[in-house]
Amino acid sequence: MRLLGRLLLAAFALILAIPAGALTLAAGVLLDPSFRETLGRLGLVGLLAGLSDLAQGLPPDMAAMAVILFAQALGLLLILPPTLAALVGETLRLRSPVWYGGATGLSTALLPWLVRGGPPPAAGSAAAGAEARLAAILLAAGAVSGLVYWLIAGRSVGTRAPDRGADAF
Repeated sequence: MRLLGRLLLAAFALILAIPAGALTLAAGVLLDPSFRETLGRLGLVGLLAGLSDLAQGLPPDMAAMAVILFAQALGLLLILPPTLAALVGETLRLRSPVWYGGATGLSTALLPWLVRGGPPPAAGSAAAGAEARLAAILLAAGAVSGLVYWLIAGRSVGTRAPDRGADAF
């Protein structure tokens, strides 16, 4: 019964931690000056026009595939790191906020570099600067996600309920 309670608490904590990471990622992208400038130049109308132009030039199944790939990438960034940190933390009975925030933040920040598999952009280039800013935003998003998980479920990992003995019945 205790295992079922831990599983439910962990699932509830992940359900709240993942949107917290997503909101932090969105806020980081909107607050970063260069990303904000790019979004300002595009604007919502430009984004919608670009999507309709993209959809007109692509068959419907390709446009749907592009949306699915984008959703998978966001899922990989926002769901996988806190879930892995929670699994390892629950298994090893770790209760440290440093573990949950640090492991989730670090794995979220490193994930794009690990998935890319190619060489990094040249140092000092605009792409390297943008990639470093994005890594910092991802680190913050992952850390927030991990800390929200810790606040809900991670603090009580490995603690035992008080033994009631024979008086409980």
